[in-house]
Amino acid sequence: MADRPSSPQRPGPAPADPLRALREAVALSPSNVPLRVALGRAYLDAGRHADALVELKAAVLQSPGREDARVALGEAAFALGRNPEAVDAWAPVLAQLEPAQLLELARAALTCGRRPDAQAAYDRVIALDPDLRDLGVERSLRFSVVGHDSAPEPEPAVAVPRARPSICFADVGGLEALKERLRMDIVLPLQKPDLFKAYGKKPGGGVLLYGPPGCGKTHLARAAAGECGVNFQAVEIQSVLDMYLGESEKRLHQLFEKARDEAPTILFFDEVEAIGAARHQLKQGPGRRMVNQLLAELDGVNAQNESVLVLGATNAPWDVDPALRRPGRFDRVVFVPPPDLSAREAILGIALRDRPVGEVDLALIARRTPKFSGADLRHLVEVASERALSDALKTGTMRPIIGNDLVAALERARPTTVEWLETARRYVTYANQAGLYDDVQRYLSATS
Repeated sequence: MADRPSSPQRPGPAPADPLRALREAVALSPSNVPLRVALGRAYLDAGRHADALVELKAAVLQSPGREDARVALGEAAFALGRNPEAVDAWAPVLAQLEPAQLLELARAALTCGRRPDAQAAYDRVIALDPDLRDLGVERSLRFSVVGHDSAPEPEPAVAVPRARPSICFADVGGLEALKERLRMDIVLPLQKPDLFKAYGKKPGGGVLLYGPPGCGKTHLARAAAGECGVNFQAVEIQSVLDMYLGESEKRLHQLFEKARDEAPTILFFDEVEAIGAARHQLKQGPGRRMVNQLLAELDGVNAQNESVLVLGATNAPWDVDPALRRPGRFDRVVFVPPPDLSAREAILGIALRDRPVGEVDLALIARRTPKFSGADLRHLVEVASERALSDALKTGTMRPIIGNDLVAALERARPTTVEWLETARRYVTYANQAGLYDDVQRYLSATS
């Protein structure tokens, strides 16, 4: 027996619109600000951000001091990518915002060129939740240009001084083993490219110098360029970083393009962690894009870096993104320690070279200055020179710098590397599973 055809289903009643009652109430009482805020918030909850923006802007226009309306308006504007309107809404109500919202406000204010609002929001973020620290925001605040409400006209290129340094390794006191390593990694590949090419070694690549501040990383880089007799471009990080989205990446690309055009060239980035910080510390934002751009310039598909040597220097290698230390990028990582005994004696001799000097036992002073950096030793000579100069001014007779001047200066001098070495010791102890800091470990073991 055939089945009886089923009866057609009648359409049921249309689902009720949960916002209809609120819309009708606002239509009947358009000056009722709490009612309009409630409608705007309901639109937000429903994901209807454009409708929420309309209602909440009307509420703020009617009652500019109403804080809950401003908070909701900022949420709607951020959801629509309208950063200027979001900053206008949230900047006056910082006390009502959650830490994550404050961080979002700081980032948005930077993209709008509103540094004071960004600074105020970020200061409150750190006060409420220090774990939300964002290195990208901090760098943008540090290097942003105050007083510009719109993006400047893009410059055709970043101006970076180019010169062939007049110093060489002979002007660097001590560190003979380190200089020999740099000679092999940097100097000879650029001086004898054909020989190195025959062995499958191309000139160029990346070398990362790290160690305590004041121990000669920049000086070594300049001396290496002087040994090679090639162009040396020392990049100031503030000439790269820009507060406007995309500008920093564009400037970084321009730097590499110029270096490629003028090869052989050494491109030197001091404080490289400022543009190559570990991305897990940056969360989201311009800092991550800068790291990605640097990675692309070092060994991306279109990176033609033959005869371009990229030198980086950092006091904080643990803050550098691990991807930068892979082959093809900064694949040679060199520890620049505080000068040893013979290096300290050589540095003191170089610092005194152009001054009137009497009887000085440099070996004695060198023995009394363990862990002093090169900068510490030069400062020691400066203080001793001032002591001799003071006597000359009093007596009217020039006298040479003598050993007692340096001994007197030592009474007030302390090595500035100690704090760095203690920090490094913690990383060696707890974060050296991959052997990144073996050189530091050997140094600490030898000097403890």
